[in-house]
Amino acid sequence: MMRIAILGATSQIARDLIVSFSAEKDKQLHLFARRPEEVATWLKTINLPERYLVNDFTVFGEQEFDAVINFVGVGNPAQAVVMGNSIFDVTLHFDDLVLNYLQSHPTCRYLFLSSGAVYGTSFNEPANRDTPAVVAINNLSPQEWYGVSKLYAECRHRAHPEFSIFDIRVFNYFSRTQDISARFLITDILRAIRDKAVLQTSAENIVRDFLHPTDFYKLVSTLLITPPVNAALDCYSLNPVDKFTLLSEMQEKLDLQFEMTAACDSINATGSKSHYYSLNTRAADFGYQPSYNSLEGILLEASAMLKLQTLQAGYS
Repeated sequence: MMRIAILGATSQIARDLIVSFSAEKDKQLHLFARRPEEVATWLKTINLPERYLVNDFTVFGEQEFDAVINFVGVGNPAQAVVMGNSIFDVTLHFDDLVLNYLQSHPTCRYLFLSSGAVYGTSFNEPANRDTPAVVAINNLSPQEWYGVSKLYAECRHRAHPEFSIFDIRVFNYFSRTQDISARFLITDILRAIRDKAVLQTSAENIVRDFLHPTDFYKLVSTLLITPPVNAALDCYSLNPVDKFTLLSEMQEKLDLQFEMTAACDSINATGSKSHYYSLNTRAADFGYQPSYNSLEGILLEASAMLKLQTLQAGYS
């Protein structure tokens, strides 16, 4: 039985992983959150009441774990703007919580949810294994605070080679459980489809790589059983997708209406990035192989989300 602590169990990506793990009998999860009652209520809604222990962070460290997965952080651009400079303190606090635990539990492995933003705000081309992190240290803008907070955590992790720590850099992630009110391009598209409205989007083409929840689960599962290593990995699907292709497919398959404009209302909490994805496939060295490309994953999850939205509207 593998004992796993999930820190930040209120986040969407954490919840998707918890649901994926629920089919496994050899994983014992202990969920931690600042609002444990919210997690307990959510577990009831997905028919997993009392399946897992749920606590706030004050009791973390009193148990024996084989792995800790740290999801604490912001989940959408608007939240990043609201958090402001507190993102540094929040990231450091919960990272310290786990690193201190490792001091007395050195065989426990640590999976830290990092971000592609550690590379900086300039993505005129995708990242690769040789891409350096670039920080405008003499002109640091608020859009860079999130990435720098993750970069600092990663640097601290590399300074502890005696521990098994994986920094998992998520670029883009999408599932049917995404908050449709969040300010991402994909959720802007889905709201337009749901409301039968015309999406206003800029004429700038961008490229993104969206990770499907099944592939995230596969990556985490791989890292939980691989021999102990201290390393950082970039997330990736089988293939990224550009905005124009995504819009065209959404128009054809889900009746999206859109028009290009000179400018649009968007939130760039971590900077504008034309090619925000990575060609660094180091995760393959540990056995990871994605099942979906970005477009396949988006269409699958978007269709399920819109169907659910329609059903909920029918009951209201």
